Amino acid sequence: MTAPPARIVLYDGVCGFCNGSVRWMIARDRDARLHYAPLQGETAAALRARHPEIPTALETIAFVEDDRVWMQSAAVFRVLRELPAPWRWIAALGRLLPRALWDAAYRAFARRRYRWFGRLDACPIPPPALRARILS
Repeated sequence: MTAPPARIVLYDGVCGFCNGSVRWMIARDRDARLHYAPLQGETAAALRARHPEIPTALETIAFVEDDRVWMQSAAVFRVLRELPAPWRWIAALGRLLPRALWDAAYRAFARRRYRWFGRLDACPIPPPALRARILS
């Protein structure tokens, strides 16, 4: 595998909410700073070789930036920092409460996301215009 992009969002590729969130991020990431890869894919597997802390379980989002990995609420706030205003300003909310509280809320939501937003049969194939940003 060639060197991965500097900023990769790893997400559950069969989660309806997660796929919608990726589409939302792409629409707001006008500078194309972020790349995306499902946790079930080859890119995530290759990144796990360098970062064993990236889980194989699908209950989390992970954000990999160069040699650092953030997960759960920390990943969400880190991703928001990469988006233009006003979205990057929301990242400041991460400092208002302890991370343990944000992560507890994240885990509670993650347990219910399939029930609320559905589960896809397979990871969707991105349209041609986005294939360079959505990795396998």
